[in-house]
Amino acid sequence: MPIRDFGLLFLVCMVWGLNVIVTRWVFLNSDVQPVFYAALRFGLIALVLLPILFRRVPKNLGKLFLISTCMGSAHFALLFVGLANASGSAAAVVGQLGVPFTTILSIIFLSEKVRWRRGLGIALAFLGVIVITVDPASFNMEVGLFFVIGSAFVGAMGAIMMKQITPMPAIHMQAWMGAMSCLPLLLVSALLNGFEGGVTGQFQAFMDGGLLIWLATLFAVFGVSIFGHGSFYWLITRHEMTLLSPLTLMTPIWGVAFGVLILGETITVKFLIGGVVSLLGVLIIALRPNSKFPLAAVAKKLLSGT
Repeated sequence: MPIRDFGLLFLVCMVWGLNVIVTRWVFLNSDVQPVFYAALRFGLIALVLLPILFRRVPKNLGKLFLISTCMGSAHFALLFVGLANASGSAAAVVGQLGVPFTTILSIIFLSEKVRWRRGLGIALAFLGVIVITVDPASFNMEVGLFFVIGSAFVGAMGAIMMKQITPMPAIHMQAWMGAMSCLPLLLVSALLNGFEGGVTGQFQAFMDGGLLIWLATLFAVFGVSIFGHGSFYWLITRHEMTLLSPLTLMTPIWGVAFGVLILGETITVKFLIGGVVSLLGVLIIALRPNSKFPLAAVAKKLLSGT
């Protein structure tokens, strides 16, 4: 890989890792509720990409809506609830469970054959997450990370469903996913927060957050969804996934680093052991790509905006 392309991938992974921590920071420093914030983000993505939304209308809008529900509204609702209740560093690592989840679902729905090496990788990925999330003294699990695990699972379901639709450029998928995810998330937000002043009150909470909250949101839209995923899609057209997929593990490493630098999160020995074990498992899976769905390991990352 040329230095220029590696530098771009390095920057993209840094942006993705930073985004997890920035989102956690938003919830720590404002009264914006997670589900509404997810709706706002998708609404802004749809608005920015509106000029290209109807340039390529998908043939099967029903399946695309199901994909958007999994990789868009459901994934982000769970992820943001998780980030509101768990450390950003832990969420950055636990979120990588999307890779083994996608492999498992490929076995079930795509008849993917998995040998002992990828089986070991799946086991290590889950073992590491158990070490991170479970308190051995009480066997209690950090609630926020439970939502992050759920978000990884539904995102993996959406990635598998992508196999059933005609491929289209990532930027077009982003536009349709934004349009299809915004309204369901707004309805869920209204139900959770009460219809009386629910959405309006949440929007006011977002506006009251101030300039840094607004800039953090624009960073998620333009930095992550437009620059990050657009650049990664360009890299996919130039390099094999067997090279790119393992390198994307720079993302959770950046997430942990920014969690310490920006949020002052503490990294314990238990977290380090669990993180290394889990990411080692993800690396083993990534080095042996899915034969039935080669983009499976990164499809969720490319299209969900994490």
